[in-house]
Amino acid sequence: MTSSPERESVGVIDPLPPALSSMWRLCKLGYRHEPRLMLAAFGLSQLAALPDALLALWLMLLGQGVLEHRPGLMRGAAIGLGVSTAATWFLRTVSTRVQRRFRDKVTIALESHIAQLQASVVTIAHHERPDYLDRLSMLRNQVFVLDHMYMSVFSTLGWILRLGVTMALLISIHPALLLLAAFAVPTILTSSWRPEVERTTSERGSQAGRLARHLFTIATTAPPGKEVRVTGIGDRLIAERRSAWERWYWPLAAARRGSAMWHALAWAVFGLAYVGAIVFVSSGIHAPAGQVLLVLAAGARLSGYIGATVGEIGFLRGFWMDGSRRLAWLENYAASVSSLGDLPVPGVLLRGIRLERVSFAYPGTSRVVLDDVSVTLPAGSVVAIVGENGAGKTTLVKLIAKMYEPSSGSILLDDTPLARVRADEWRARLAGAFQDFFRFEFRAGHTVGLGDVPRMDDEPAVLAAVERAGAGDVVAHLPLGLDTQLGATWPGGSELSFGQWQKLALARGFMRDQPLLLVLDEPTAALDAETEHALFERYAAAARGTGESDSGRITILVSHRFSTVRMADLIVVLDGARLVEVGTHDELMAKSGQYSELYRIQAAAYR
Repeated sequence: MTSSPERESVGVIDPLPPALSSMWRLCKLGYRHEPRLMLAAFGLSQLAALPDALLALWLMLLGQGVLEHRPGLMRGAAIGLGVSTAATWFLRTVSTRVQRRFRDKVTIALESHIAQLQASVVTIAHHERPDYLDRLSMLRNQVFVLDHMYMSVFSTLGWILRLGVTMALLISIHPALLLLAAFAVPTILTSSWRPEVERTTSERGSQAGRLARHLFTIATTAPPGKEVRVTGIGDRLIAERRSAWERWYWPLAAARRGSAMWHALAWAVFGLAYVGAIVFVSSGIHAPAGQVLLVLAAGARLSGYIGATVGEIGFLRGFWMDGSRRLAWLENYAASVSSLGDLPVPGVLLRGIRLERVSFAYPGTSRVVLDDVSVTLPAGSVVAIVGENGAGKTTLVKLIAKMYEPSSGSILLDDTPLARVRADEWRARLAGAFQDFFRFEFRAGHTVGLGDVPRMDDEPAVLAAVERAGAGDVVAHLPLGLDTQLGATWPGGSELSFGQWQKLALARGFMRDQPLLLVLDEPTAALDAETEHALFERYAAAARGTGESDSGRITILVSHRFSTVRMADLIVVLDGARLVEVGTHDELMAKSGQYSELYRIQAAAYR
């Protein structure tokens, strides 16, 4: 039986969804969250376009009144010009303020939506795969592209409305002037083509761009600051950052130059057509002076409207629309790997967790990280996983925690296939602490209490977890105890050492009282060997305790310290992606195999 979904086994990232459908989905999302503000912003943007487009008509009537000595027409045209100008200013001002209010509110909704989508994905591939990271970088770092898309769509439709009114005025003089719109088509085509060329070129070099940002972060932020100065790599970081930036930018600059040449040629074609239209009206059909003035005014505004429309379409296609396509892709991806399952999580483990011929390669790669692993982790046991770096220890933990699905083989909880269990329900029965833990800069009580959110404000439960993790000394030295704000960047915040942060992370992993699986993936690497040994000796003794409420909890310990590992009931030895040995400490020492050799090497180093 295989538990790997087809998309993960293939490992090829799906193309971005079509632009128009992605924009429509984003528009529906905005309407769902802020329907009245969205309609008001759209309506005002279109109303503001009408008086502006009628300025050419008032200019024609004013000129006609002057030439024909008609004071009434002149006064009416002057009033029309004044009203149109004032209405344009007023409506634009109100529209801008309403749009800003809409953007502010919808941005909050969009950020929440993106965060919820990324958090709902049951695997962590999108946090680790380079191609996924490249695609998501815009949504993570530049969410504003999404709310700007609404404004760009409203603005584009407003310019199109102006164009429509202006073309209607020109056609009223002679239908042949409709050809002006045809000569504007090349400018529209090049404006639509340019952003696609630039986006493709930019995406092709996105890894170099991401590297440039990473190097900039290294050179300018506090965490790497000491090592940058001690190693003296500041100048090299600057040079490497410059080199990475140039690898991203120069191909993009070349693409921009080439597309700009074609765009300029398209505008030259329209300019010649505009001159021809004026000659045609004045000399070809011998139109009255008022109509010639209308062509001059409307034609001049037509070129401005076309330029604005083309520019807005360029921004829309090149940047704003791209954001909507990436969001649509994320929505599709989150839906495709959503937590599906038709079987409940066992209430207790009677026999344990069984791996049957499990193999795994990270999506998008061909290197097998785990190869044909079969082993049973007995219920109620403490299991240690050992092996050299890169042997697959953490990957095995990720598969059991359902962070990834095996490429082949199956994992069973007693007789229940893990692939048929909902990931969120399974993880609700998990607890754990990891070497690459995150520093939650909240109040100390919440930093620990996050391990069991329903009891996050339960101080006795938090204190019990702190004691189990041996972190009582950390809390005791905080100015306000559990109420202390952590993180020196916050007002009144206290900074902790790496080891202290790690103790709090371990306490967070101990918050849940009755997990079916407790994962301890090198969570005490920053502690000294004696402290780690004492901590796990106490915990292992408690974990082996049985009683009527025993759930068959399995504790998985990943550690390089064999003084800790030897306390486990079962030791799993990995080497080169394969399972090479399984047994207790005494059994493995008696075999004189790889575990025995590694143990003796480490023991000799402590003598």
